[in-house]
Amino acid sequence: MDMSGTSDPYVKLYLLPEKKKKVETKVHRKTLNPVFNETFIFKVPFNEIGSKTLVFSIYDFDRFSKHDQIGQVLLPLGKTDLGQVLEEWKDIAPPPDDKEAEKALGDICFSLRYVPNAGKLTVVVLEAKNLKKMDVGGLSDPYVKIVLMQNGKRLKKKKTSIKKCTLNPYYNESFSFEVPLEQIQVCLLSH
Repeated sequence: MDMSGTSDPYVKLYLLPEKKKKVETKVHRKTLNPVFNETFIFKVPFNEIGSKTLVFSIYDFDRFSKHDQIGQVLLPLGKTDLGQVLEEWKDIAPPPDDKEAEKALGDICFSLRYVPNAGKLTVVVLEAKNLKKMDVGGLSDPYVKIVLMQNGKRLKKKKTSIKKCTLNPYYNESFSFEVPLEQIQVCLLSH
């Protein structure tokens, strides 16, 4: 969210439909991977729990202007098994008023090749097209970051060169990751 390529994230939590009691975490400076480990308690009568939705609203703290909302996660409590402790990852959805989220952000073309006996995963980032305009001049200076993850942890990351002033960059750059055969099914590759 910041020009430096990072964020100062914090999370606001509240229950729908009333939105009354809002609580929030501490701000974590300059990170895209914050670890909060904070506990919040909401008192909810048992007969009302099914009609409530817990909202995690993620923001980027800004000292001198309005805090930008990064996104949100909605958890309908009526569809959640609260008889046991729930601990899981959820995808963050765009903010409800994000007009840009409805627009296409562009396309990326890449290829993957895995050689099991060598334990080698090769990723070729070929090109991207119709990317979102990010600079004042109506263009961007795009690059692609490739992250290899396992169980929510980043194992390795690599990135392409930067292509100046274009929304249709051509890369044709190849990257190799060492991934043993027994790990390939549980690894996640993100761009």
